[in-house]
Amino acid sequence: MSETDPIGQGVVALRRLLQARKLTSLALAEALIARTEAGAALNGYVAFDAEALRDQARQADARIAAGEDLPLLGIPIALKDNIDAVGWPCGAGTGALHGLHPVQDAELVRRLRAAGALITGKANMHELAFGITTNNAVTGAAHNPWNPARIPGGSSGGSGVVVAAGMVPAAIGTDTGGSVRVPSALCGLAGLRPTVGRVPGTGIAPISTTRDTAGPMARSILDCALLDEVLTGDTTPLKVPALRGLRLGIPGAGYWDNLEPGVELVGLRTLEALRTAGVVMVEVDLPGLQEANAAASFPVALYEFVRDMRAYLTDAQRGITLEQLVAGVRSPDVAGLVPGLLGEGAMPEAVYQDALAARQRLQAIYANAFESHCVAALIFPTTALTARPIGEDETVELNGVRGPTFGTFIRNTDPGSNAAIPGVTLPVGLSDGLPVGIALDGPAGSDRRLLGIAAAIEALLPPAPLAPSPV
Repeated sequence: MSETDPIGQGVVALRRLLQARKLTSLALAEALIARTEAGAALNGYVAFDAEALRDQARQADARIAAGEDLPLLGIPIALKDNIDAVGWPCGAGTGALHGLHPVQDAELVRRLRAAGALITGKANMHELAFGITTNNAVTGAAHNPWNPARIPGGSSGGSGVVVAAGMVPAAIGTDTGGSVRVPSALCGLAGLRPTVGRVPGTGIAPISTTRDTAGPMARSILDCALLDEVLTGDTTPLKVPALRGLRLGIPGAGYWDNLEPGVELVGLRTLEALRTAGVVMVEVDLPGLQEANAAASFPVALYEFVRDMRAYLTDAQRGITLEQLVAGVRSPDVAGLVPGLLGEGAMPEAVYQDALAARQRLQAIYANAFESHCVAALIFPTTALTARPIGEDETVELNGVRGPTFGTFIRNTDPGSNAAIPGVTLPVGLSDGLPVGIALDGPAGSDRRLLGIAAAIEALLPPAPLAPSPV
């Protein structure tokens, strides 16, 4: 990859090239269009308009020529298909909404446009974001660029595909229990789940407002940090700390247990590199974490989906009812879960209130762990296994035992999600040719510090390789 070859370049690098007039936004758009057309079989996009991208790029070039300077001026960004953007359909991966257009931008899209970003299209996702494979019966399965027979993760799987395949430098996904970090890890990308509330959720088809947050997926942590500034308005300068003397926690509660051998090898090799660089590794107990997480996780999501999705459909003027939405679900795993929530299987209010209490216990466990052990973050493998074959939606094999696909992949990302704390993932190597990610969870509100720590780790490790060309 040459300095001016836009394919595989990150947001920060492309911004530098555009500002230096070494690359035009139109030339960048043309390269991405060619790449997208070549990789169409990966099914990363559910909506892509080459001419609309060219038009946006020409406008950006004129603004750059006039001396305008904005954080993302001329930079193409993809959006997950549950984020409203005028001019694009927003289907949330489901039949009743597929192809329908929203009447206004989500707030985060307004911020992206105000920063000069170009919207490339809508990325494929697991239906209604209720899954981890992005094997979608409505829009078709998304394929991992590292091995098209494998899943890209989910629910923001298409976002992972289009960035990893070099079709776009970055994308915005959403994360309820791991839906930014899991596909980022399985596709060899960096991804950020912000502290809940930092990124506005208006105009995003929800699962649970208590748990949902949008977040960036990109080629590097520095790219994620720039996008985080735009999405949140938090312009706190990114401080990349020295690794020597930095205290990171090795969490108990199963985070490092029962890993695929290749994932374990890459993870332990990463820890050893950090120790050699002077990082102090601290064993951190998390007593009661798994129990509190189990009590909080599904009850909160399943109760709030009915309430929050109904409100979104009304407020965003989507033109359909929740009952019509549910009736249009086609993916077998989602169809086996969602319809019952409207009938006798609805989550009882008392169970929901108990789940919120469990969530408070979970938050206290994390807060106490960070404070009592004086660690800046917890470090662990993002997923216990690499990408599995498309079609294994119900169960997957890990170390000779088959277990639930969803629970197996979100095992390490779900607790921090329920506690609403920030989490990042970054690529740290390959296992049998498939990417492995390492995750960091930090205290609530420590997003910028966490990104700085992740950037320091990223700088220590060899550059992440690009996925094989789809051409």
